Amino acid sequence: MLDTILRTAAAKSNNKALNVEIHKFSPCGITGFVILAESHMSIHSWPERNYLAIDIFTCGDHTMPHKALEYLREVYCPQRVEIQEIKRGKL
Repeated sequence: MLDTILRTAAAKSNNKALNVEIHKFSPCGITGFVILAESHMSIHSWPERNYLAIDIFTCGDHTMPHKALEYLREVYCPQRVEIQEIKRGKL
């Protein structure tokens, strides 16, 4: 399911998903990583803390990372969201 969520988030943000990797931790937690043609997105969960961290790193004028975030908010329905936007230097 996380594979589909990451691929859909990539598509909604006008990014091309190249590869998805998922790792489930024992006894709980999961990390999902999608490598994009335009960089990457990742999701890390800590169910025991009721916490989910999402990183969206994209480049290019055609990408819309906020669309990925909107979709992920719809999927996970968080009670609280904190956003830190970091502008990177131009290449």
